[in-house]
Amino acid sequence: MPAHRTLARSVPSPAWALLGLAAALAFPPAQAAETETFSLDPVHTRVLFAISHAGFSQALGTVSGSTGTLVFDRDDWRSAKLDVRVPLERLDMGDAKWTDAVRAASLLDTRRHPEAHFVSTSVEPSDADHARVCGDLTLRGVTKPLCMDVTLNALKRHPLPPFHRTAGFSATATLSRADYGMGTWKNVIGDTVELRIEAEAERTRNGTQAPPPASDGTQEPDATQPPAEPASSEPAATEPGTTEPEPTP
Repeated sequence: MPAHRTLARSVPSPAWALLGLAAALAFPPAQAAETETFSLDPVHTRVLFAISHAGFSQALGTVSGSTGTLVFDRDDWRSAKLDVRVPLERLDMGDAKWTDAVRAASLLDTRRHPEAHFVSTSVEPSDADHARVCGDLTLRGVTKPLCMDVTLNALKRHPLPPFHRTAGFSATATLSRADYGMGTWKNVIGDTVELRIEAEAERTRNGTQAPPPASDGTQEPDATQPPAEPASSEPAATEPGTTEPEPTP
């Protein structure tokens, strides 16, 4: 066979070349999911706890201002890592005297132990948006294992400036206050503490928060000041007219 015919057969025709290009565009090579690092947003992260108040009701307290980091890949929950610090001095029971009583040495002892610290040790997903996150909780100088049931609410670009990529989570857990050295006032305060955590975290880049690229490929401008939250049309809540007396052992 002439050499020029062999060479012609070995070179793809323009039609085959176009078909190959179309296939490459339609089926791009798979890319590994990106592991992202987030910083907790202390304004939009809050811990709520509920505990029996002499059997009459569930006393509610909240702590705002938590800080920490989250390493997260939505496609690989097991690789997630969470490190959170909760400033217990910011505890709010809804009444000044009651708040002081809970922060006193016989309970949280926030003067000597001003924060709680949680570090994850394992994450077991149940589906794409739910997982059980276990780790070590240090509270009042005592470290014990704690597991939380976590729901991923959203992972997307925030609609308000500076448009950070944001992850939002809800979590629940229970603990025994006696396990952390708070065994006083058993006739007034229950032992089981129910926790509910609402958290938002913003993606960081090189240790600083940065917005993700916009859909058109351009970079969103980063605002120098965070925007004010939209004004609420609801009337401002008023404090109750009665106060909770400090329980006695």
